[in-house]
Amino acid sequence: MPRLFVAVWPPESVIDHLASLPRPPAPGVSWTKPARLHITLRFLGECDLDEAIGTLQAGVCHRAGITLGPEPERLGRGVLMLPAAGADELAESVIDTTRYIGDAPPDHPFVGHLTIARFRKRQPSVDWPRLGERFEVNEISLVEAAPWGEYLDVASFPLH
Repeated sequence: MPRLFVAVWPPESVIDHLASLPRPPAPGVSWTKPARLHITLRFLGECDLDEAIGTLQAGVCHRAGITLGPEPERLGRGVLMLPAAGADELAESVIDTTRYIGDAPPDHPFVGHLTIARFRKRQPSVDWPRLGERFEVNEISLVEAAPWGEYLDVASFPLH
């Protein structure tokens, strides 16, 4: 069974802007490639693809506005991220819709974010301007995390 998650892909203009910002090389730091920049709404884990598609087609989610920033923050022990304000209600709706498929929903509150780097020991220092990248979310995507590390869009679902 594929490893699946539900995500929002920022528009190309936002991806291009983030990709243009400094990403200084540092030992133990892995910067997220532009093609992988997304906001995870719910990780499903190994899940039946047809069941996931059917569940998301039946669910009703509403459009959302998301603002990234204003600046990178640390999340947990090894993630540098941009906060994604406005993703909470959409994630809550996706979690409710997919509650009975895949892995159990997490037992901690949702933290809307876009991962920009992972690091082992030392958090990378970034000299970025304050951000306020805002965009409207008109669809969510079911994404497969392929064994070779690529993210594959499996299906998209329009929001109402």
